[in-house]
Amino acid sequence: MPEVTGTTWTVYDANTMTQAEIYGHVLCDLAEKDPRIVALTADLARSTKIGVFQDRFPERVINVGIAEQNLFGIAAGMARAGMLPFVSTMSAFASMRALEQVRTDICYQNLDVKIIATHGGVSFGQAGTTHHCTEDIAIQRSLANMTVIVPADGIETANALRACVEWPGPVFIRLGRGFEPVHYAGDDYGFAIGKAVTIADGTDITVICCGVTVYHAAEAAKILKEQDGLSVRVLNMHTIKPIDEAAILRAVTETRRILTVEEHNVIGGLGTAVADVIAASGKGCAFVKVGLPDCYSEVGYPEDLYSFYKLDTDGIIEKVRELLGREFEADEDWEDEV
Repeated sequence: MPEVTGTTWTVYDANTMTQAEIYGHVLCDLAEKDPRIVALTADLARSTKIGVFQDRFPERVINVGIAEQNLFGIAAGMARAGMLPFVSTMSAFASMRALEQVRTDICYQNLDVKIIATHGGVSFGQAGTTHHCTEDIAIQRSLANMTVIVPADGIETANALRACVEWPGPVFIRLGRGFEPVHYAGDDYGFAIGKAVTIADGTDITVICCGVTVYHAAEAAKILKEQDGLSVRVLNMHTIKPIDEAAILRAVTETRRILTVEEHNVIGGLGTAVADVIAASGKGCAFVKVGLPDCYSEVGYPEDLYSFYKLDTDGIIEKVRELLGREFEADEDWEDEV
């Protein structure tokens, strides 16, 4: 682990640190410069990896105990008092157990509370359905005033944290449990809230992804180019809300085939957000959503679940090849369709 003095981490540490561990260290860096920052937890400081912040700033950490609804109510009060609360808990608790408090206490008042939700998706796969959270993106993006970010890896987590300090209103950052593969080699690739990152350019098909699936989509694009001669565009849609409509519509116009991939139920998440944009545009394309098919996940190690639900490299390759066989209207003049 990096030293807890000065800068607490570098991009080289990302190979051995989880998203949540990087979160804890970056939060320390931010707190050094911003005295408003406080951290709140519901008896999960170590599990959600903010223990390093607790060690460094014990007077700026509040542990409310196993009381997640109180956790968000207290965070709302602290925000009203001029502090900048970072709330750390598992995504299942932030999105379901304390949903009323997140909605009414925080979002309704448009308060500056940053929610760092760990163990998202099926990242805690072997713990079973109660510890999975494949509904959180759908829930959080439905809340007015909420910004929803799903970083690809630890480096992007750091960028999201830095950006959210200056971003007004509530922000929900969804992380995994850890052990997710590292995609980015550095943090200067142009991260901005609400703007997709083009991982690979292409003209045959576009894969729009977020979170852990970004790494796998990038790998799939390389293999499909080598084996099939395909030009696959990969968009890291790290911000689900506000979503980058311009990037989606460029992809529709330029590739005419869209595949979304997410570690989430196919209802209400990234795929639905992308479909909303396409439907409102009046433009047609071949479109497929890949994720959990409206079910509760099987229990198993995350890597096995990614394979089972076609979220890994092999699964994305398979889905791209299937979608390329789909027909769509060859006429690119959409004026007669609107």
